[in-house]
Amino acid sequence: MARAFLIVMDSVGAGGAPDAGAFFNGDRPDTGANTLGHIAEACAAGRAEEERSGPLRMPHLDALGLGAAVRLASGAAMEGFDAEPEGLWGAATEVSKGKDTPSGHWELAGVPVPWDWHYFPDSEPAFPAELVEKVARLAGTGGTLGNCHASGMPIIEAHCEEHLRTGWPICYTSADSVFQIAAHEEAFGLDRLLKLCEELAPTLHAMKVGRVIARPFTGECGNFRRTANRHDYAIEPPSATLCDWVQGSGGKVHAIGKIGDIFSRRGIDDVKKGPDVALFEHLLASAEASEPGSLTFANFVEFDTLYGHQRDVSGYARALEWFDGQVGLFLAKLRPGDLAVFTADHGNDPTWSGTDHTRERVPVVAHGAGARGLGHVGFTDVGASIAAHLGVPSQGPGRSFL
Repeated sequence: MARAFLIVMDSVGAGGAPDAGAFFNGDRPDTGANTLGHIAEACAAGRAEEERSGPLRMPHLDALGLGAAVRLASGAAMEGFDAEPEGLWGAATEVSKGKDTPSGHWELAGVPVPWDWHYFPDSEPAFPAELVEKVARLAGTGGTLGNCHASGMPIIEAHCEEHLRTGWPICYTSADSVFQIAAHEEAFGLDRLLKLCEELAPTLHAMKVGRVIARPFTGECGNFRRTANRHDYAIEPPSATLCDWVQGSGGKVHAIGKIGDIFSRRGIDDVKKGPDVALFEHLLASAEASEPGSLTFANFVEFDTLYGHQRDVSGYARALEWFDGQVGLFLAKLRPGDLAVFTADHGNDPTWSGTDHTRERVPVVAHGAGARGLGHVGFTDVGASIAAHLGVPSQGPGRSFL
């Protein structure tokens, strides 16, 4: 009996979104953003030489059709990405009106977002007074820090000393529909931070804010690090997703990374979390041991969090090359009849202005379904195709491309 693996390379966009001009990083529209294309361009020009060198190299995914998918999505040719595709390849376009994690993942799983997300204004303060008061009351503190749009590492750096002195949580948002709370794991307490976010989440979800995100960090000011204990408290999907379809038909659903958080654990049997290195070990283990009829749904987030938002082109390139090497090990463990789909949820072009996600098409490349160009498909077609592969009824608007 067939198995399926849906692997999301978080933020690894391919450019070319037809509505990119309606989405902004600061005052600049996302028109022309291309995460993969611009990283490859920087590598070929010698502008991504930190702890790596030369053109971007991703031979395993290129063999499946990654370079062809980027050319289809955006018209950009990437140096060295010229393999004759041995897999199924295409480019997917999103219809949900967001460039965020829930929108992308839900739509890949068959369910476009039917509402408009609430976004906080890019002003100071960013949050309404009653919301700030509620955060402080739930935290048991005299107030909060931040209250603005910010990238995670700089705002922790800016408020670290005051946070440790007062115990006040650091609250911030971005161009996404999120409310993020950073706190020191030891000084503030990890359990306390998670409890605060969990208790606050219903208020934000009622406002149609997509996620409340706990952002724990540890270490000393000036030398702190964010930990793998991040937790996303996401609003529930509006209807049954691919995870529910598979589970409802008797199949197991194994979540790797933040998939459990994104889907509020709905339709999911078990969750494995950790840094991306550990997550790939879990993916390899699932390739060896997951049951016939099962779906393994994985998200690799560090492309986005460590390199995209930080606008670190060399780091992003290193991560892509490491990931591609692991893909070779993964593909060798698959069984006859398995389907493995590699895709992304949005873009985060590290060469772009600002620090936010970028509106882009995403690549879709697959092993186990022959060698064929798909052309342009929808995000929902990914979920419908995996359902068809597993013999599970699709309940969303997508159409199988198998």
